[in-house]
Amino acid sequence: MEELAKKYSFNDIEEKQYLFAENKSFFHANIDPSKKPFSIVIPPPNVTGILHMGHALNNTIQDILIRYKKMRGFVSLWMPGTDHAGIATQNVVERKLAKEGLTRDSVGREKFLEHVWAWKQEYGSTIIRQLRRLACACDWQRTRFTMDQGYSDAVLEVFIRLYEKGLIYRGNYIINWCPRCQTALSDEEAPHKDTEGFLYHIKYPIKDSKEFVIVATTRPETMLGDSAVAVHPKDKRYKNLIGKTVILPLMQRQIKIIADEFVDPKFGTGAVKVTPAHDPNDYAIGKRHNLEFINVLNPDGSCNENAGDYQGIDRYEARAAIIEDLKLRKLLMKVQAHQHAVGHCYRCHTVIEPYYSKQWFVKMNPLAQPALKAVQDGRIKFYPQRWTKVYLNWMENIQDWCISRQIWWGHRLPVYYCFKCQDEDDYKKGVIVSRKKPEKCPQCGSKNIVQDEDVLDTWFSSWLWPFATFGWPFNQSTVHGQQPIDVQKQEKELEYFYPTAVLVTAPEIIFFWVARMIMAGFEFMSDIPFKDVYIHGTVRDDTGKKMSKSLGNSIDPLEIISEYGTDALRFSLISITAMGQDIFLSKEKFEFGRNFCNKIWNASRFILMNLDGVDVSCEKIPPKGKLNLADAWILSRFNSTLKKLNKSLAQYRLNEAANVIYEFFWHQFCDWYIEASKQNIASIATKTVLYNTLEKSLRIMHPFMPLITDEIWQKVTGNDTSIMSQAWPEVEEDYIDEDPLNQMQRVCDVCISIRNLRSLDNIKPSDVSFVTIGSDNSLSLQIVDHNSDYIKNLAKVDNIRFISRTDVTNPGALSATVGDYVVFMTTKGNVTVNSQENKQKIEAQIKELNQHIMRKEKLLGNVNYVKKAPLAVVEKEKQSLLELKLEIEKLEKIRSAGK
Repeated sequence: MEELAKKYSFNDIEEKQYLFAENKSFFHANIDPSKKPFSIVIPPPNVTGILHMGHALNNTIQDILIRYKKMRGFVSLWMPGTDHAGIATQNVVERKLAKEGLTRDSVGREKFLEHVWAWKQEYGSTIIRQLRRLACACDWQRTRFTMDQGYSDAVLEVFIRLYEKGLIYRGNYIINWCPRCQTALSDEEAPHKDTEGFLYHIKYPIKDSKEFVIVATTRPETMLGDSAVAVHPKDKRYKNLIGKTVILPLMQRQIKIIADEFVDPKFGTGAVKVTPAHDPNDYAIGKRHNLEFINVLNPDGSCNENAGDYQGIDRYEARAAIIEDLKLRKLLMKVQAHQHAVGHCYRCHTVIEPYYSKQWFVKMNPLAQPALKAVQDGRIKFYPQRWTKVYLNWMENIQDWCISRQIWWGHRLPVYYCFKCQDEDDYKKGVIVSRKKPEKCPQCGSKNIVQDEDVLDTWFSSWLWPFATFGWPFNQSTVHGQQPIDVQKQEKELEYFYPTAVLVTAPEIIFFWVARMIMAGFEFMSDIPFKDVYIHGTVRDDTGKKMSKSLGNSIDPLEIISEYGTDALRFSLISITAMGQDIFLSKEKFEFGRNFCNKIWNASRFILMNLDGVDVSCEKIPPKGKLNLADAWILSRFNSTLKKLNKSLAQYRLNEAANVIYEFFWHQFCDWYIEASKQNIASIATKTVLYNTLEKSLRIMHPFMPLITDEIWQKVTGNDTSIMSQAWPEVEEDYIDEDPLNQMQRVCDVCISIRNLRSLDNIKPSDVSFVTIGSDNSLSLQIVDHNSDYIKNLAKVDNIRFISRTDVTNPGALSATVGDYVVFMTTKGNVTVNSQENKQKIEAQIKELNQHIMRKEKLLGNVNYVKKAPLAVVEKEKQSLLELKLEIEKLEKIRSAGK
């Protein structure tokens, strides 16, 4: 056994211990037919990514599970990797080029991609290095990238298979278009935000009449592309106008008034403009009524040649000009303030445009059915369970997926066009989908063939992550374009490790990623991709706002690691993160983990010093009948704690698990047992219990705090390995005994009562003359009398008297009741007791806290508030209320310790 340094310094141990474990290949997993597999695929961070608190939380959860399961005897594999992040990465490189006075168009596609790969080579591993600082036990030898050669082959294979099944098609549809990124976006990539806008009421003159139809719109610039005005067929106001013609203001184009049941008679005036090329609902109306589709915008959001006099100006400039022109013509009736939900690009936050465009799509309904059933029948479970409903609702209403993107960085569509055969009316004619570029057109033999410029949506590669990372479809000789692979070995590994055990992710990508992975799993592996889905909450600041760089409220996990250490960050995060609930963070909360690290270090150092060099590692703990009270109590406590811990971990209640560990180690092992053991420290039995309880405590703490526990454990045991390679402790039921728990609880209660009496008047232990403990229950009195040495030691009292009655008064003494005991404390003659003054202060504090409690209870009793407020905010208020009540409970115990 080696001594520990006097003071804990995470800088001296954390990097050393992580490198030790990695270099010894403790994170690497190989097939072992005698063991069950437990595998996790990391949600691949973007190659542009920098570690933030969301990453820290997500990966700490995964790491705890991986280490825990490895210790439970599973072959634990955590598959790491990064995502090429098409739009995000392209934006980063474009900004870099802009600083050099260049654009992607000026350098051309080939050179631009060279710039992206160069950037990836230089910066793409940043997030991987940062995950190592978080002590992630990933199998780094397997690190994948969604654009590496083998993975790209999987993407290609999937596109071909789906196309051949008729599940991928090309067509003109309304899609979400980002004018800034100049690419199509899926519905999930264009989240709607409530936005303050205006509702413009515009007169549309009826042909050959002095009458008008008044329509209301939030986007007057799109009226330039109107091809009809629509009303509800049962709207009596407009029944006589259906079929008539109106003159489109500013464009002087004649358009019809049509009837369609989609129109809401209560919205605006009940008459709406129909712009099939610029609104998804209007698109559907246009299809039903065979209307003209007129696109009035360029890809950059400026007006095109169909916009008449407004050609060449930006969409918002056009809006302002159109409003002015309508005013001049007396065609603008009124403008109303109006809040509406507007789609924004998930990457650059630009307002998207519904845009009529030719794109590639995946038919989702056939793929969704088995994925829907797998959750309905419980083969895949969500934790917390409430996310099941969210998933099912989305899957039951699933829309086709737009997979083409008008950018250069990504997997290019394996689609080729023959100029000779192409037909605008038949998207399949002249279209060749092939694993490699064809030398000639298979239909006409022409060599005038060109590949589609578009790339696939980033999620089209990441939905294959659970199986493509293992080398599927196993028909290539390389993984990274250089290293040869053993195809047979990879096939066996996929068979062994797939399906994976659990996916740990955030709620915002349930649709982007989780649902699509389930669909891909069934389509290409005929099985689920994972059994459980653990959805953790969002990291927020202590006011409830989501952390983000733009708000300036984010906390850099790397700064926390530099100041407090990795273990402190991990334990602090997990201990305050209830399953599925948002986490409220402030920098001060990391002091909790730091203080716990210090406590573990100091307690371990004390034990090592007091073992006096005696090696008790091979000593057996005596049967419980031969143990003293403190030894029997701590063994019962440890094994009871272990049972609770196992249950919490099995249910993914990791914060409960962390708090169970904290409560045991700090409050039971350190505060009580280590102190109680001092009077029996010479005993080999007590030394053995001390050693074994510490060693097993380090093992159960390891998944949460791997670096400090490895450092101490190696010193304690003399082993040159990691706890990760050791077995998880087994619950020893024989040592769980209510009798020592009950006896020790009584001892502790009396000790706390004595301490509270001293606290009331700030009395020093040396100023106490004696303590009297009384009880009408002879058995209760016998317990504390028999264990009086523990009370003297733990409460720092020299003289104790025991009486068999509780109604005896002791004038001049402080008194308190606890359970069926009454405790009197008599001070020495020269000590002045001012308990009344202190009681008044305590009562004032209690009164103030009760006022806070009343306000919070009133707030939480408001049904409307609870229904409308964000769940995270409500949970924070409940937690605050609980803390206030605990504080009052503590103060009332001290107050009751009066005369």
